Amino acid sequence: MHRLDKRARHCADTILKAGDIHVVSHIDADGLTSAAIICTALERAGRDYSVEFVRQLDVSILEGIADNNSTLTVFTDLGSGMLDQITKLGINAVISDHHIPAGDCPTHLNPHVFNINGAYEISGAGITFLLARALGDNNDLAGLAVVGAVGDLQHVKHGKLTGINRQIVGVGRESSVLHCQRDLTLFGKQTRPVYKMLQYSSDPYLPGLTGNEDACIAFLKDIGVRYHGEGWLRWIDLNDEEKKKVVTGLMRQCISAGIPAYKIERLVGEVYTLPREREGTETRDASEFSTLLNATARYDRAKTGLAVCMGDRDKEYENAIHLLAEHRRNLVEGINLVKSQGVVTLDNLQYFDAGSKIKDTIVGIVAGMSASSVGNRNLPIIAFANTDDGVKVSGRGNYDLVRKGLNLGVSLNSAAQAVGGVGGGHDVAAGATIPQGAKSEFIRKLDQMIGSQLRSS
Repeated sequence: MHRLDKRARHCADTILKAGDIHVVSHIDADGLTSAAIICTALERAGRDYSVEFVRQLDVSILEGIADNNSTLTVFTDLGSGMLDQITKLGINAVISDHHIPAGDCPTHLNPHVFNINGAYEISGAGITFLLARALGDNNDLAGLAVVGAVGDLQHVKHGKLTGINRQIVGVGRESSVLHCQRDLTLFGKQTRPVYKMLQYSSDPYLPGLTGNEDACIAFLKDIGVRYHGEGWLRWIDLNDEEKKKVVTGLMRQCISAGIPAYKIERLVGEVYTLPREREGTETRDASEFSTLLNATARYDRAKTGLAVCMGDRDKEYENAIHLLAEHRRNLVEGINLVKSQGVVTLDNLQYFDAGSKIKDTIVGIVAGMSASSVGNRNLPIIAFANTDDGVKVSGRGNYDLVRKGLNLGVSLNSAAQAVGGVGGGHDVAAGATIPQGAKSEFIRKLDQMIGSQLRSS
């Protein structure tokens, strides 16, 4: 971490010398954990602060920040793409971000500046964790940094967290706030009955099981997984022998369906748990924790997610659980909408237009989940949703496509700018906002740009 540590110390010194501090962060799980990490570090350092969450930085938001009387603004999990505008507006800022930057300055903490990939080597929460360590003894916040990285899907490419994320995992283990082991990678191991865990698996897609409750129950009965009078057990309730039976059965099912070996290998990977959290709860597992957080901020309840990250297990935790139930209903409705209306397939991408039927803050999640069950995994999927300020665009790819040259962050940004919008993100996932009425021209340009990326590999 040494290449970033010097910059982190300089940023920390700037924070400690400042008067009022205003934290601005993104609304996804990585943004929420980033905010929680810096806010906790500020509290421990005896500093007062205010905090706000934004969907996306634009000039109007920055102008409002510039008018704020706060002497220092700390941006977490965003800001790098607007660095020139932040400077032009005279905003006194520390930027702790992992997205592709536009420029640099001494108080800009970003892995790309040091030739470190922010898509999978370190997340926004991870970068902010480095900043928090420079502010004081905050190693116990490593668990939140891992939740942010997992929420950002940084573990998917290699089946485990790598790069600086790996070092953060080590700090978390040494601090007894994190446990990692090889296990089944399906979502819901802490809270879902095993058959539901199989039924709702979309990545990886389980042929013959995903989306089919009866088939999942029959599968478990055939391999001899226990069932008791109150219902099916959760994954964490199974013994080692039963877990081996499930994994072996799933692999055989995938082999029979002709799934490539490298995809079957993704059934098992490194998973991360937070041992200080109560077993069987959403906050025990990093993946489930990140989904819980997405269910808060994406429904304009970021302060609820922040409170949960900072230790609330009473009122705000219960509020988060209720929001999670609503979030799951909305995702199911969104996926069903995509299934019913289908996707439009072009030469180099596929897309759907949700209009106002899917909330713009979750349309990217719906796109990612639909890619396996509805679309063509050999093409990136692009989703449109209406907002008050224009049209939200979300793009999702996969690492097979990235290896062929796909970079959605670059292509979405270029296509958005060409039609008067803004965009950015990572190679495998990115977003943009474009003017209403610009969709046709945007999608045409995007299809061409993605085609050029894939042909140049």
